[in-house]
Amino acid sequence: MREVFAGMPWWVKWVAVPVIALFVFGGLITSVIGFVIGVLFKLLVFVALVAGLIFVVRKFMTSSSSRSDW
Repeated sequence: MREVFAGMPWWVKWVAVPVIALFVFGGLITSVIGFVIGVLFKLLVFVALVAGLIFVVRKFMTSSSSRSDW
């Protein structure tokens, strides 16, 4: 591969090839990035819901035990 680019100008290696790669694989790259962001968002929502559930359960457990002390 190195021999193929040996006689080419610098802008072919550093400008043209990456632009062509982005053009060809751009849809795939955006799909993967969108999927990863979607999974991270769902993971964040899951963690927030579990934390809320734990908070509510602990709140009711402490309030019910304080009522039985009366």
